[in-house]
Amino acid sequence: MPLSSLPKRIVVLVSGSGSNLQAIIDECAAGYINGVVVGVISNVPGVFALHRASTHNIANVVVDHTAFENRTSFDQALAKIVLGFVPDLIVLAGFMRIL
Repeated sequence: MPLSSLPKRIVVLVSGSGSNLQAIIDECAAGYINGVVVGVISNVPGVFALHRASTHNIANVVVDHTAFENRTSFDQALAKIVLGFVPDLIVLAGFMRIL
């Protein structure tokens, strides 16, 4: 199988209900997106998007931006977690922080 036809590993960053996340999951499952969501990361604890990820057995993590002393510390922690999923594509689906 050529490398270009392999499903892309997608990490989705969210902050809320996850309606965009659900659309991505659905389109991947239907074959309209050649990818698989391998991780969901939220900067807000308890959002419904995390429930959506769990429902689909997708690894999900909270990196609460309020728990960090400064923006640089948050960015470094987020980058480490994102890269841990070894993504081909990072999607900001309602994630409103500047990266």
